[in-house]
Amino acid sequence: MSKIYYKSLEEIELIRESSLLVSKTLAEVAKVIKVGVTTNYLDKIAYEFIKDNQAIPAFLNYGGFPKSLCISPNEQVVHGIPNDYVIQEGDLISVDCGVIKNNFFGDSAYTFSIGEVSEEKKRLSAVTKQCLEAAINVAIVGNRIGDIGFAVQSLAEKNGFGVVRELVGHGVGVKLHEKPEVPNYGRKGVGAKLEEGMVIAIEPMINAGVAGVKFWSDGWTVTTKDNKPSAHFEHTIAIKKGKADVLSSFSMIEEILKENTDN
Repeated sequence: MSKIYYKSLEEIELIRESSLLVSKTLAEVAKVIKVGVTTNYLDKIAYEFIKDNQAIPAFLNYGGFPKSLCISPNEQVVHGIPNDYVIQEGDLISVDCGVIKNNFFGDSAYTFSIGEVSEEKKRLSAVTKQCLEAAINVAIVGNRIGDIGFAVQSLAEKNGFGVVRELVGHGVGVKLHEKPEVPNYGRKGVGAKLEEGMVIAIEPMINAGVAGVKFWSDGWTVTTKDNKPSAHFEHTIAIKKGKADVLSSFSMIEEILKENTDN
């Protein structure tokens, strides 16, 4: 699909339904993510929840990916394959999820802090989330893709963090990855014009140290070049006038996390 596919209002509502199911799945992960559980266990929980909601895990068998979630601890940036890794105190765990429901895709990611994390990880996670918010604020009709990248890059680099360039956000809807690409770096006023009907996944991938990454021989896992931690937050949004329509949600995830902290 080489050109941008603009969605109708009805199609956007179907993408919202898929995106909210992703958010609910990540909330299910939030209920069980803790020291001592394996990333395989989180994947199993997500797979069963998605299936129970009459949907398909979008990542499972996508290009040969063997699992339903991408789970990337600490220095892993994205596309970590769930396995027997046992989650430790102080881990930063990025969980990326996608579903297909009613033939439309939803896509979102959240980085979980396990127990007491280091100040560096705490700040990295907070700034990465702020980068996503800053990007969403400029993702409106009349602006350009470069404005989104500039918003992420300027905030991340101001805080001394590295912005991953080899991996980008993307259009989403009838396919998991559609045009346009949405880089997390760029210049204001350049790139494709943002127009009503565009649905994109914005996903800052920010490293505590250098921007460079390494690609593993498994064909999927990406880690930071200097082995410092990385964080990843992602929302699926529809471009509108004045203010973006965020189709996925972190609120249900954060309600669970607050409950976990309070108990």
